[in-house]
Amino acid sequence: MAEAQGGEALLFLTDEQLQQGIEAMFFAYQGFTADPDRILGTMAYGRAHHRAIHFIARKPGTTVTNLLNILGVTKQSLNRVLRTLVEDGLVASRVGKVDKRERNLHLTPEGAALERQLSDAQRARMRAAYRAAGPGAVAGFRQVLEAMMDPDMRRRYQTLREAQS
Repeated sequence: MAEAQGGEALLFLTDEQLQQGIEAMFFAYQGFTADPDRILGTMAYGRAHHRAIHFIARKPGTTVTNLLNILGVTKQSLNRVLRTLVEDGLVASRVGKVDKRERNLHLTPEGAALERQLSDAQRARMRAAYRAAGPGAVAGFRQVLEAMMDPDMRRRYQTLREAQS
């Protein structure tokens, strides 16, 4: 049976141990988003803008429909975010070459620079945490995150990962 640090049997966690994990997740998320939030706050952007920029960078030319599927948000909320990013010159929206009804999204050079700044901050935090935890913990952390995803979310995640391979 796998043992956690401190001898806690992973299959028999108490409610208190689970509560500690939940609280750790809340604080870790605050830390993970703190650096990008500071950067985005100077530009009057929020986390929705960050998520859009992140996934457009990961898949240049992605369609609005694909971005809707990845983010799991409403069309109205995504359109509001994209309109701001396009107006501010961070995202270019181009008519699809095959289907003229599609809009293909690309980061402009300014958008790519912002995405690098945001991602560099998060990569630095993740790199430091992964180094401190070690390779076994990194693999276990990824397993825990994937196991916490709803089946539909896990499918979207796996589809995204396969497309990037």
